[in-house]
Amino acid sequence: MTSTTTRSSQQPTSAPATWLPLAAVGVTLVFWASAFVGIRHLGHDFSPGALSLGRLLVGTLCLGVVALLLPGGLPRPTGRQWVSIIAIGVLWFGVYNVALNAGERRVDAGTAAMLIQVSPVLIAVLASIFLNERFTAYLAAGLALAFAGVGLISLSTAQSSGEGSNHDMLGVALCLLSALVYSISLILQKPLVARLPAIQVTWLACTVGAIVCLPFIGQLVDQAREAPVSSSLWLVYLGVFPTAIAFTTYAYALRHMSASNLGVTTYLVPPITIVMGLVFLDETPPSMAYVGGALALVGVAVARRKARPAAAQTSAPA
Repeated sequence: MTSTTTRSSQQPTSAPATWLPLAAVGVTLVFWASAFVGIRHLGHDFSPGALSLGRLLVGTLCLGVVALLLPGGLPRPTGRQWVSIIAIGVLWFGVYNVALNAGERRVDAGTAAMLIQVSPVLIAVLASIFLNERFTAYLAAGLALAFAGVGLISLSTAQSSGEGSNHDMLGVALCLLSALVYSISLILQKPLVARLPAIQVTWLACTVGAIVCLPFIGQLVDQAREAPVSSSLWLVYLGVFPTAIAFTTYAYALRHMSASNLGVTTYLVPPITIVMGLVFLDETPPSMAYVGGALALVGVAVARRKARPAAAQTSAPA
């Protein structure tokens, strides 16, 4: 989404070493997977809104430093572009973060990561509606498979929680809401990054998200005062690494790889998250959730067959 180049976002002048985009992908995957674990860990010390605001404030500061150093200074979006930027900021950086943070208070990090991976199917459906993409039989089949997988994940969380089943079902719904608003945001973002430097688009949207979350400033101040130093450092980590750095390395890779090829690599986020969750949180998804996650990913793969570029966008970050 963001761009590390100091040249115009339109025309890179030279190809990088072949290993650089792959290294950028690796950095992105690890940081995005770690975000699910960090959010889950911080659920004990920060409320969903306070965690969102803290992460966005740190991310806005880091992205702003880079964005303002680009040639041309401050971006000058048109009125219509501002509407899209504000919508992305409210939906992706605002609603997405708050919903995911709340969802991860109810489901484990690995389950949340698997639920977010239905985003490519949702993007394909939205692209068929708003970008005149063709709604194919592959898309219909993939949609059915993906949400059958979501159903299995939901059932597994309900069975594993016993009396708290409704509680965990709400967590599943919140993660799916995050996937939906992320998918809408990608559809809105596609024409923007073709005309504006991607890092500046991300910075402006992140700033909008931080403004939207300002009502949580009181909670953030109070909870940061009471939280251990390690938790405050985790919050800063989420703003710097999974937000500012990972979005930048992702955009660098996207600049030099096809969206479809890059999109496939993000399917590694759930297994990386599950391993990290086991190591750092001593938790794993329920057994049936693995089956549901695999089924959802099969559905995504089927839906992506013969998909247009807009429908072949990537899975969501945390």
